[in-house]
Amino acid sequence: MVVSDLQGMLRALEPTLDATEYVFTPIPHRSRLEALSAFARGFFDEEEEALTFIIPSAVARAHGLPDEPRLRRIVLNVHSSLEGVGLTARVSSALARPGIPCNIVAAFHHDHVFVPEGQALRALDILRRVQRRAMRVGTKE
Repeated sequence: MVVSDLQGMLRALEPTLDATEYVFTPIPHRSRLEALSAFARGFFDEEEEALTFIIPSAVARAHGLPDEPRLRRIVLNVHSSLEGVGLTARVSSALARPGIPCNIVAAFHHDHVFVPEGQALRALDILRRVQRRAMRVGTKE
């Protein structure tokens, strides 16, 4: 079920941590597109500069690409609406308070939060607390 209201999205957050380390790496030449696309969690065409791929750091290293900074992916398992308002802001604000940087990629079914590898467990704990708070608020309504 697609959820669009902020409290509903937060209650259904269910963040899970992916074990793989990822990097955001620019691919200036499209010649590597085919070789890397099989490993990509996502990519974005930044037109003039390059294609930015989100790939496992081990794949980047194997292809001679930068493999830092290493990030871990937290999947927000709520099926949030692409028209939902506030989820990205709430998640990034919760992580910003203790100084955890994040890159959020919204896909069709889920949102994916990429955080520095060394702060991933702390970020996961924070997002679980966000969900628990939303569930408590939801029971009082």
